[in-house]
Amino acid sequence: MSPTILVVEDNATDEKLMRLAFKKAQIAGNVLVERDGAAALAYLFGTGEHTDRNVSVLPRLVLLDLKLPKIDGLEVLRRIREDARTKILPVVVMTASRQDEDVLRSYALGANAYVRKPVEFADFAAAVSTLGQFWLSLNEVVESPAALP
Repeated sequence: MSPTILVVEDNATDEKLMRLAFKKAQIAGNVLVERDGAAALAYLFGTGEHTDRNVSVLPRLVLLDLKLPKIDGLEVLRRIREDARTKILPVVVMTASRQDEDVLRSYALGANAYVRKPVEFADFAAAVSTLGQFWLSLNEVVESPAALP
């Protein structure tokens, strides 16, 4: 079964907070966490340890940190948008970065949204819940992106 949400996050504390927030919000679906940009790309494109994965089944949402080991989040986003299979995959940058340049580059590379990670757990949980509810419940999804021009 493909995860509903792919979280690309190297910080174990932030991962734990996200899982708690998803659980608290009772957001349906499973969550897969990849700890670095290379692992996230391997999952999405079925390479490395994911060569047996059906790459036509994608997550409904990618939550992407920017400051990642191996391949940073902006490069991950660029590669996602370059490939026809993942071109319209919803990607929300969720990061601690407060640099305007990161916001601008994220949107220029095709991010669907840019969210700064709140410091307080209640605010963090509310942000994750809101993102999950919107992208999993309200957002319209194209089931066959390969059919797009």
